[in-house]
Amino acid sequence: QVHVVESGGGLVQAGGSLRLSCAASGRTFSTYAMGWFRQAPGKDREFVAAISRGGGSTHIADSVKGRFIISRDNAKNLVYLQMISLKPEDTAVYYCAARNYFDYTGGSNYDYWGQGTQVTVSS
Repeated sequence: QVHVVESGGGLVQAGGSLRLSCAASGRTFSTYAMGWFRQAPGKDREFVAAISRGGGSTHIADSVKGRFIISRDNAKNLVYLQMISLKPEDTAVYYCAARNYFDYTGGSNYDYWGQGTQVTVSS
């Protein structure tokens, strides 16, 4: 079992920045590929970013490419989502997830999910 906890959400003005963090515990962190997803009110959950177990490969959704960066620190058991130039349409609950493989599909078939952290971008 893996326990996933997100943090770092909040209220920010359009054009601002936030960094989300995700801690995963329960098994060796470096054996898991990690992903970020988001869900806005009334919308389906959508893929945001993914990173491979070692951090050498990443996949970013087109909607946030150039503004969001995913990274990880396996020594600290943390994965990050750095968000810049935020837009009101980025407002959503952001979820972190873990699974044992990385791919470029953006699929949501992850094994472990956190409870989410709210990001609100005001115009």
